[in-house]
Amino acid sequence: MTNPIIRINDREKIIDREMTDAEFAEYEADQANEVLRRAEAEAIATAAATQKAALLARLGITADEAKLLIG
Repeated sequence: MTNPIIRINDREKIIDREMTDAEFAEYEADQANEVLRRAEAEAIATAAATQKAALLARLGITADEAKLLIG
């Protein structure tokens, strides 16, 4: 299987060439890290929303009522 094509623009000419194995491995690692970063960010946001909902439930108020108290 061939590696994806990479485009290099050095302002004088544009070169399209196949990625080297090292470049492709780095690209794949970057993609995997991005997937992990997004999953982690989603997990943090979900946990925060769950904690907020639990606090509002313990206080016995709605999110709109909490906004009125703060603002």
